[in-house]
Amino acid sequence: MNATYEIVGSGELSPDRVVLEHAELVKRIAYHLVSKMPPHVEVDDLIQAGMIGLLNAAQNFSPDKGANFETYAGIRIRGAMLDEARKANWTPRSTFKNAKQVAEAIRMIENRTGRDAKAADVAEALGVSIEEYHRMLESAASSRLMSFEQLAQDPERSRLLPESPDHGPEDVLEDDQFRDALAEAIEALPEREQLVLSLYYDEELNLREIGEVLEVSESRVCQIHGQAVLRIRSRLQRWFEEA
Repeated sequence: MNATYEIVGSGELSPDRVVLEHAELVKRIAYHLVSKMPPHVEVDDLIQAGMIGLLNAAQNFSPDKGANFETYAGIRIRGAMLDEARKANWTPRSTFKNAKQVAEAIRMIENRTGRDAKAADVAEALGVSIEEYHRMLESAASSRLMSFEQLAQDPERSRLLPESPDHGPEDVLEDDQFRDALAEAIEALPEREQLVLSLYYDEELNLREIGEVLEVSESRVCQIHGQAVLRIRSRLQRWFEEA
């Protein structure tokens, strides 16, 4: 690697130096992710994948994009770890179908009413009971990840793959306009959904701990989280279609 990385107190860094200075970042991300994954996912496997992601970040980092190296590396590290986790996981087709239907129903309701779609509104639009709607949310929130190989083998899912293997979800995340749109979508969420996302992703609490904070069940937190994610998806539909 012949590149200069904008890391505080550092000039040109060799691969060994990059790993040495950011090994703790890789471990921190790995332990955060493994707590949200099925028991068979090993933290050591995530760390190994994260180190590869870190090196790839160092090779591809460009300071002129405006982001610091640690922010950029964090995206690449997480992406590499999630790819590793996807290899052993599979999400039922019905989960994708339900998630898409929920997101579309939310978008339709909010476009028509100009306000946040409530659970009862979405359930009615879908023609299901509120209990079934909550089950759909929990399934969407806790669904397992899948590998590119598994996607490619399923005709109904293969359209989710990027057209080029050189372009993946992380490339969308690195788009400044997408990040701005995502930030706006999160800020526009109902207060309770914002709080759950903040506690889960920023404070790194698990669902049980969030339930204790909000004085609700873990299952209810899962439902709120699922609805928040699908609400964001509905509001960023253009980006998902383009990606």
